[in-house]
Amino acid sequence: MRYENPMYMAEDAGAADLIAGGRLQLGVSRGSPEQVIDGYRYFGYQPGEGETDADMARTHTSVFLQAIDGARFAQPNPRPMFPNPPGLLGIEPQSPGLRERVWWGAGTRATAEWTAQQGLNLMSSTLLTEDTGVPFHELQAEQIRRFRDEWKVQGHEREPRVSVSRSIFAIVDDRDRAYFGRRDDNQDQVGVIDGSTARFGRSYADEPDKLIEQLREDEAIAAADTLLLTVPNQLGVEYNAHVISSILEHVAPALGWR
Repeated sequence: MRYENPMYMAEDAGAADLIAGGRLQLGVSRGSPEQVIDGYRYFGYQPGEGETDADMARTHTSVFLQAIDGARFAQPNPRPMFPNPPGLLGIEPQSPGLRERVWWGAGTRATAEWTAQQGLNLMSSTLLTEDTGVPFHELQAEQIRRFRDEWKVQGHEREPRVSVSRSIFAIVDDRDRAYFGRRDDNQDQVGVIDGSTARFGRSYADEPDKLIEQLREDEAIAAADTLLLTVPNQLGVEYNAHVISSILEHVAPALGWR
């Protein structure tokens, strides 16, 4: 959202949702660490005085949400080519229900609470930009609890959705064994991103019966209602289809995933 024109994005999102028949699930966030320094400046954006780039992203998000909510703010031309409806004008097209299908990618527990305050669904990936020394799945489960607690405090009427992302590989043939049979990332990793300590969640790669037992112990997966699978896109469409179908066939039924 540091790079986005929120008004233009509202037009695009409304149009895409209408074309998709109200099926758009829109994920937004501040954005990941950049390859360049302050890249958003090249797009004509910079934080206001005393603001960070994260503050700017949240400001853009606020404007975007108001626009898709139907806010009217623009003075109509008194001599238009075509007649205007009475009053101020807003962004078109509008797609009813889109607001409830916007997700915020939160990297900390505090940001998850902010997400609940905005009435957005929570999207949490395989990285948290903080570390308390506990395993990643426990820290992420706490993030989800804080989000849901804050949601109740805010008194939102609908039930929120929560997604977590995982790298999961069921080893069922020699290809899987060659790619993932000997991985060194089957445990959490801790590093530094943007000057802060961050915790990266482990990958899951094992034979299906062992994989099922490992995944049963993942507290964040149990706490979420949606699981997003990350796939190694550099290995091609055919292999990624195999990765997903292997999980659906050999792992999902035992865990009650559907």
